[in-house]
Amino acid sequence: MDLKGKGLTLNEVNPCARSIEVLDKEFIRMRAREIRKELLQGMKKPYKKLIDVSSGDAHMAGMKPISFLRQVLAVCLYPELLHSDRFPADVKQRAQRLLKNCEGGSLGSYSPPCGILSIRRNVSEFISQRDRGVPSDPDNIFITSGGQDAIRCILKILVHGEGHAQTGVLMPVPSYSYFKIAVLECGGAIVPYHLSEEQGWDLQVVELRRALQTARGHCSPRALYIINPGNPTGHVQSRKSIEEVIRFAAEEKLFLLVDEVYQQTVFGEGSAFVSYKKVLYEMGPSYSDMVELASLHSVSKGFTGECGLRSGYVEFVNLDPEVKKCAIRLLEMYLSSSITGQIALDIMTNPPGHKDLSYPIFKAECQAILETLAHNARRVQKTLDSLPGVSYQPVQGSLYIFPRLHLPPRAVEQARAEGMEPDRFYCSRLLEEAGVCLTPGCDLGQREGTYHIRYRPCSCCSHWAANPSSLRATSQP
Repeated sequence: MDLKGKGLTLNEVNPCARSIEVLDKEFIRMRAREIRKELLQGMKKPYKKLIDVSSGDAHMAGMKPISFLRQVLAVCLYPELLHSDRFPADVKQRAQRLLKNCEGGSLGSYSPPCGILSIRRNVSEFISQRDRGVPSDPDNIFITSGGQDAIRCILKILVHGEGHAQTGVLMPVPSYSYFKIAVLECGGAIVPYHLSEEQGWDLQVVELRRALQTARGHCSPRALYIINPGNPTGHVQSRKSIEEVIRFAAEEKLFLLVDEVYQQTVFGEGSAFVSYKKVLYEMGPSYSDMVELASLHSVSKGFTGECGLRSGYVEFVNLDPEVKKCAIRLLEMYLSSSITGQIALDIMTNPPGHKDLSYPIFKAECQAILETLAHNARRVQKTLDSLPGVSYQPVQGSLYIFPRLHLPPRAVEQARAEGMEPDRFYCSRLLEEAGVCLTPGCDLGQREGTYHIRYRPCSCCSHWAANPSSLRATSQP
């Protein structure tokens, strides 16, 4: 039998999957991997080591894991260590308590679809303490395999329809690049709204109104996505700004989808993280009883930086009970999130207390991580001040800075001639000539005619900060 030509063709692939484009940063990362191999093979380059500051993977960049977290994980994974004197008593007590809440006393078991109840209770207490007593119900908290899975779950509930009835999701420009992919994957329509670069990447309601009115001609906007603190901008919203956004969402009956995974990394002078839930609650019943909100957090960011353990949570506010049942059924399809990740989440939201043996080391490690992030952010900004053709807005939080490139016309022309966006061209040149891997702004969104790069100021950024000449050579191609 001739089976030639009987396989699946691209035209038969789900259109939502087919519409997902490869990000420019993936081409740059592929080249970065090739360069690493070339360096190992002894190929001569203008540098001896490649520095990758393109992603939010803090451990890849050299950040050390929190000792207490890894010790508890070690004991939970190998319970024989409960009988060892190698770990502090509070580590073994925490591990023992966690194992009791696992089916069969083992990390190898499934958990309930929304996560282990005792851990959800700890997350709930963490939220109430963070928000100075605002109530939080464990039944409204779903533990997922990272923030991205939480986003997919929410979008699968919200997104439906075609044509004018197609669900539109308002999304900031610039923004987290994989959110756009998730919306398209679920069959939604992207409704872009621009953050104000001139105002420090501020979110302005007048721009939300413009985007909403424009979108209503081709889709049905139902949700508003916000990242606070901002990725890639490093902006931290003020309480006044949050109140204005909540009023707008209430007027337009929009579901608020708020990504707050960088809440523990705020270091700008005069900046402070305030959760959307806290502001919503304090605005009174006309808002707190009506506006639908989903708030996300993750162990991948902040002082834990445990990207590979894949765990996060979403807290729903004012979600209809029947809709919540749909969300639970969706989570049941994934069976359960990783138990190791749930343990990391438990420790992030319920860390050692002042009286625990592990507290002094835990406190010192967390403080060192956050101080390093703040120091490196200041150092990078000082470096950027010395570079021609580069401007930036001061970073207040998160893990990133998003400088603007003022490229000469010849550089833009050369990039176009090579079939690249100008900021991807810049990043490619920087990678080849200086061994620094960055994310081009075209992946994250930007106003037409502007060019940016995203840079993560973490433990290895001293290479760039100490060697500004490596960027200067590329800033004037």
